[in-house]
Amino acid sequence: WAASPEAQKEICAEADKRYEEVFGHPPAAAPQPVVSMYKHTFCPSQLTVKQGAVVKFVNVDKRTSHSFWFRDAGRPESDRFFQGEGAAMVMDLPPGEHKYLCGPHWEQEGMIGTVTITP
Repeated sequence: WAASPEAQKEICAEADKRYEEVFGHPPAAAPQPVVSMYKHTFCPSQLTVKQGAVVKFVNVDKRTSHSFWFRDAGRPESDRFFQGEGAAMVMDLPPGEHKYLCGPHWEQEGMIGTVTITP
């Protein structure tokens, strides 16, 4: 189950508000691109960055832990993060499109994101 594009847009608007509540500024004001994890959705679900860029993954859900996992790229799953926690990742994967999963939620909930890496 993955949210429809309309539902995803609503979820991501809520995620932006939650991020601002937790961190005091909108994700767009962060020093690097932010992917929020909220309601079994990565926000944004598609991101384009230059190779070597740092992307921060942050959980803004209140009661659910999330992770990110570039499984097809052979990377280990991240730790599980609770509200306000996360980790930064250097996008050192080869140029192209890379899918990533939330370890506990990709199969049942369809929590999958995509990052496109440009040279």
